[in-house]
Amino acid sequence: MSATVMLAGASGLVGGSVLKRLLDAGKRVLAPARRALGISAVGLTELSLDPDHTQLPHLDAFMCCLGTTLAKAGSREAFLAVDHDLVIRLAKTARAAGCRHALLISSVGADPRSGNFYLKSKGQVEDALAQMGFSRLDILQPGLLLGDRNEPRRGEAIAQKLAPFYNPLLRLGLKRYRAISAGAVADAMVALLNARDAGVFRHTYSSLIQLSHD
Repeated sequence: MSATVMLAGASGLVGGSVLKRLLDAGKRVLAPARRALGISAVGLTELSLDPDHTQLPHLDAFMCCLGTTLAKAGSREAFLAVDHDLVIRLAKTARAAGCRHALLISSVGADPRSGNFYLKSKGQVEDALAQMGFSRLDILQPGLLLGDRNEPRRGEAIAQKLAPFYNPLLRLGLKRYRAISAGAVADAMVALLNARDAGVFRHTYSSLIQLSHD
């Protein structure tokens, strides 16, 4: 029987790539979304952002690619409503529906004790999911994501153009901060669906690149 996956953030840069790969692989995908994805595909079911876990089928995995920016959100409160509150709410819904495997796109440097608001919030979400009782939690911590977004991000666009020059300079302990293509992160995330060992696992640049080639 094909796996059933709840995918949050299916309209985003990484999430859109993950969605395509899951559907191509014949997975059944439940996608909570604020707006219609505009995609008609066998195996895809769109949900509200507050799905009722009692009406969901058994979930084999919860994959979360949700993410915004302070600039786009407009305030710290609005940012947290998406990157923190919504992620945790959907993870709890998935867990209540029997899900044992969660996969989360976070950020390199995420730390609940960080003095950086963005990295602190990402670290808090990681900790929250780690305490929900998933048998396995895969936390993907990429650096700058390379790819074409639906909405322009000026600063990010400049950094993307510079990535080929600064990536080779980031070596040893700094290698985890290298920019990485959204497609490679999506490949890694889908590859991790087959992982079976229990525990909490964090994946940065080198392991993401290796997983994307598996």
